[in-house]
Amino acid sequence: MPLSSEEFYRIQKLPPYVFAVVNEMKAKLRAAQYDVIDFGMGNPDGATPKPIVNKLIEAARDKRNHRYSMSRGLPNLRLEICKRYKRNYGVDLDPETEAISTIGAKDALAHLLFAVIGPGDVVASPNPAYPIHQYGVIMAEGHACTIPMPTPDEFLSRLHDLYKRGAEKKPKMILISFPHNPTTTCVDLDFMKSIVALARKHGTMVVHDFAYADIAFDGYVPPSILQVEGAKEVAVEIFSMSKSYNMAGWRMGFTLGNPKMIKALARIKSYLDYGIFQPLQIAGIIALRECEAETQKICATYKKRRDVLVSGLNKTGWTVEPPKGSMFLWAQIPEQFRALGSLEFCKKLLQEALVAVSPGIGFGPYGEGHVRFSFIENEHRTRQAVRSIKQFLREK
Repeated sequence: MPLSSEEFYRIQKLPPYVFAVVNEMKAKLRAAQYDVIDFGMGNPDGATPKPIVNKLIEAARDKRNHRYSMSRGLPNLRLEICKRYKRNYGVDLDPETEAISTIGAKDALAHLLFAVIGPGDVVASPNPAYPIHQYGVIMAEGHACTIPMPTPDEFLSRLHDLYKRGAEKKPKMILISFPHNPTTTCVDLDFMKSIVALARKHGTMVVHDFAYADIAFDGYVPPSILQVEGAKEVAVEIFSMSKSYNMAGWRMGFTLGNPKMIKALARIKSYLDYGIFQPLQIAGIIALRECEAETQKICATYKKRRDVLVSGLNKTGWTVEPPKGSMFLWAQIPEQFRALGSLEFCKKLLQEALVAVSPGIGFGPYGEGHVRFSFIENEHRTRQAVRSIKQFLREK
């Protein structure tokens, strides 16, 4: 008898991938020689800084680096990320017990959830959200408690309400990410202090996905949760080199903070992988040690693209606000199209304007009514897209 995907326990829990619909349409249009301008996936298009690439080439030529590596990451790599946290945030970290390298941020979060979350454990997080924040919990057999986040204050208020309901299970973990994907919501250090205080009071773990730590604009500086006094008692932070250093395909990330959670992650990783290819780790050392100025240049590129897109859309009559952080624009669907829903609107925009964006519903039920633009097209292409969108809106 042929196999059915319904027989696979965890696969049954995952919904159809909404983004696949838009991706399939995009592929068909490109195969038919149409020029699609793609603001869909948050996939950096810039080159990795040359010193990092050069070190990778050098290290890859040494046969000693072709063997299995350390699952926790090379000691010097962990030391450099701890030094970066000291420089940038004034945070002291022990590279032996409070830092571990991971195969990107998504690997870090998924494996951490498997390590510390059990059947029925409640994980509270904002919604809409990056899909792994919800479905990583579900795959770990936890209960994903999604909380609407129209504003950070309202999210905090609803989070406090969860703990007041004595009859229900209290959250075992609070999972947050700021600057936020997809909504671009930004918070200050007082917000982080409130999260840490709540978690310490109730013995709750906190995970902060800090993927956009270095992508911030107009003077805003995203806080690290580890800057909060006492944070390491309950929290870890996941830092990714994907956006900060244009190293998305390199899969370089870190988890930092609470020693017990780091130890749990290290133990489960010791069963699941042999760590990152050693030349990549060696190149990562150079990135952290020598390429801090490059992160500022990368951020400046995203700001230019943001400004072109935001200004252009507002001139078309599609009213949007410039985000203070992340590499995204979260935009409410123009009023005349809202009845379509985000997926159908994205399909229509792609088919008629040849512009691809991500439907808000793909980020969870509270994402409906919005679309997400990624700043992954250069300024010339972004202007071209704005002209197409302007024509599209005029015709409706």
